[in-house]
Formats: sequence, structure tokens, C-alpha cells
Amino acid sequence: MYRFLLTPRWWGINLFVVLAIPFCVFMGTWQLGRFEDRVQSHEQAEKQPDPSTRAAKPLDELLPVDKVTSGRPAMATGTYGDQFLVPGRELDDRQGFYVLNLLRTEGGKALPVVRGWLPGTASGAQVPAAPQGVVTVTGDLQASENIHSDGVDARGGLPEGQLGMISAAALVNLVDYDVYDAWVTLPEAEAGGTGGAMKPVPAAAPAGSGLDLKAFQNLGYTGEWFVFAGFVLFMWFRLVRREAEAVRDVALGLVPEAGPADGPEGGEAGPEGGEAGPEGGEAGPEDSRPGAGPEGAGASQGEAAAQDLAGRTPETAQGS
Repeated sequence: MYRFLLTPRWWGINLFVVLAIPFCVFMGTWQLGRFEDRVQSHEQAEKQPDPSTRAAKPLDELLPVDKVTSGRPAMATGTYGDQFLVPGRELDDRQGFYVLNLLRTEGGKALPVVRGWLPGTASGAQVPAAPQGVVTVTGDLQASENIHSDGVDARGGLPEGQLGMISAAALVNLVDYDVYDAWVTLPEAEAGGTGGAMKPVPAAAPAGSGLDLKAFQNLGYTGEWFVFAGFVLFMWFRLVRREAEAVRDVALGLVPEAGPADGPEGGEAGPEGGEAGPEGGEAGPEDSRPGAGPEGAGASQGEAAAQDLAGRTPETAQGS
């Protein structure tokens, strides 16, 4: 009954099923692993002390920024240089902007330092000037932003002196010196500015270390891949069952096998040679005599009239 599974058509179906199910299971397992990694990193982050409470270290000892060093206090010494305003940043449910200065270190590289946040719009805003001379700053270390970071404006076209994304890739086009691929935010407020004292910008948690929306997306994708695997298996069993039932019905004679002479275009004559099929067929022996059908009936009537006319005498014909 199941010999149809060895036909070329079913070979293709079976190959697809054999490849699709392991692939779906693999992708679902991988997505589940991503979700478990995020849960584990979130639990580890909760067990560790607040990074800002740990002892400050020199900047170079904490680079590159990762999940462990993100948020750690970093120290750097240098002089403040170029200043930029970072618009479209929200703090305490209010719109405002960051005040960012580049700290030129002794090594020649510049470290972006977010000195604080001010409410309002960055265009035309008056901000407090940065301290003069050599300074040592201690701020919470942060990784460079990207287009997926909150508040980033990657559209470009900002006025001069404004910055849409805090990253070395964005600053390298605005200054002619090297910039660290990191930045720090000062934990203490600085006085000044038309909007009052600048508020410190709290350090953000490192990407991928919490149970954010992406973590639950991984969990959702896990369920989808496992559902796909079950659907492929279900459809294969359904097709096999339907095909087996069709083969069984043919074997039991419940469904006649289609032959070349069968079909709506013709039919076989009955045992008495009776009626032909819709499109034609052979006439039976009783209908094969002359005069059968409309044309045969007309010819017989003509012959009878001719014989009747020939049998009349001239007198009879004249009298009539």
C-alpha cells in the first residue's frame, strides 16, 4: 500500500521533510540559547555590585568596553577641546540635549565627555563653558552608540555644532584628531546654563545584558521555529494518509481506474448496438438498414411516390 513513497514525486517530498525538520529544530534551539544567554547575563548583572560604586581605574585599563567594564568609573586627564550638543535626548520624561566636550588626553586621543543634560532645544541654546586648563575627569564608561541606541538621530543634516550619535565613527568626520571608541558621563552635576544646573546623565546598561524586548523576541522566534517543524511533520502525515486511502480505494474497486477509452468524449454501444455516445459511436445492427435516421426516411417516401405515379394510366392522370 505504501509503495507510492518510492515514486519520484514522493522522493522529493520526503527529502524536503528530512531537511526541513532538523533545520527548524536547529534554528529554534539557537534562538532558545540566545534567550537563555540574556537571562543568564541579566542574573549575573543583578548579583554584581553597581559598577559606579567600584573604584575608578585609568581609562586605558578598561578598554575595550564590554559587558563587564561598561558603567565602571574611568579616569582620564587632559584639556577640554571641541564642544558639541546632542539633541533629542530624554531625561525624566522631558526632552532636552546633552552637552558633550572632547577631552584631549596626553596621548593625543580625545575622549568624549558628556558633562550633563539641559532641557529644551539645542538650537540657539546657551550652555556653560567647559573648565579651562588641565583637568582630571572621572566618569562612568560607556560604549559608543549605534543606530539602534535610544535617542540616536542617524538621519544627518544637523546644524553645525550638533551631533546625532556619540561614537568615534561620527566624530572622526568632525575633528582632525583620533577619538576613543568610548565615552564617559559625569556622575555629578555642573552648574550653569540658561536652563539651570546641568543634570548628570545616568549610565545605561550594556546592550544585551537585560531582559529587554529583544530577549522576548528570541523566545517568540523559538516557538515559531518549533511550530514550523511540527507543521511540516503534520502535513507529511496528512499527505501520506490521503495517498494511502486513494490507493486502497482503487484496490477495492471503489474508484474505477481511468482507461484510454473512457471519458466524456465517447461511449461504447450497448449489447443491442443501441445508442451511440454524445460525440458519436457505432450504430447497432437494427439501425444499420437503409432509411434509418432522418435522411433514410426521406428517401423511402420519395420512392413510394414515384411508384404510385408510374402505376397510374394516362386517363387516370388526365382525369385527376
